[in-house]
Amino acid sequence: MSDQPRLVFAGTPAFAVPALRELVAAGYPPVTVYTQPDRPAGRGRKARPSPVKLAALDYGLPVEQPASLRDPAARERLAGLRPDLMIVAAYGLILPQSVLDLPRLGCVNIHASLLPRWRGAAPIQRAILAGDTETGVCLMRMEAGLDTGPVLACATTPIHAEDTGGTLHDRLADIGAGLLIGSLPDLLEGKLRAQPQDHDAATYASKVSKAEALLDWRKPARQLQRQVAAFNPWPVAHTRWHGEPLRIWRATVICESADAAPGTVLAAGRGGIDVATGEGCLRLLELQLPGGRVLAAGAFLSGHSLRPGERLGE
Repeated sequence: MSDQPRLVFAGTPAFAVPALRELVAAGYPPVTVYTQPDRPAGRGRKARPSPVKLAALDYGLPVEQPASLRDPAARERLAGLRPDLMIVAAYGLILPQSVLDLPRLGCVNIHASLLPRWRGAAPIQRAILAGDTETGVCLMRMEAGLDTGPVLACATTPIHAEDTGGTLHDRLADIGAGLLIGSLPDLLEGKLRAQPQDHDAATYASKVSKAEALLDWRKPARQLQRQVAAFNPWPVAHTRWHGEPLRIWRATVICESADAAPGTVLAAGRGGIDVATGEGCLRLLELQLPGGRVLAAGAFLSGHSLRPGERLGE
């Protein structure tokens, strides 16, 4: 093997940026960065480059954006790079077997869960929703199945009570970058031993939908709090108030019982807005109405008359 390995990096969202950044900083700049095509975004629906593309261009790295790697021309272009290893982090496109077989050392994936738990598209949100107390990142050798490949290395982190989907995402992205850089020398020298996953213990992290973020006040307060945490910053948990959507950005469980119909506002003050649920009471700490700013409960109540006895969700 030459002194400078020929690495190809494939990633799209912000989760993948720390890994790319650390590769460059550690002296392993990819020969090319693959990312998804620019997508329409924002109110003007203008084509917007991915976070990985922006980072790659900042580093002066070549960028490829095929719509699919099943296209023979795209595959031939990748083959022409003569990669030793392909590193994938939330790329978002399927790598067919013909692509997985191209790099001399294969393809590895940085996955944001402790496999085989939470294979699939939304492992961070699913871990919070399930009430998991810890999660982590695995470096996995890729194969044709969905996150089924043997695991090369893992790093764990607790899920803190104050964690949101956003804070856990950022922490796992940094952990994944560190895990990659720490494992890369041994990986390139063939010293890492891959451990097969226990497929019988696998759970699936399906993609998050906006519909899941609607709060059903008949559910237990702890389950609703996990929804609020998991769906911050997207798609953001919400209910209805006076016929309008009311986004809930932050909430906490304050009691295990509440003698009122689910959705009833029990108290509203500077410290929060207490709402009865199917089991316990949920205190709303940060809220947002359409077109408005995210406000702490006290600031929200200064401008809006939300009073005890009212029902949310109607």
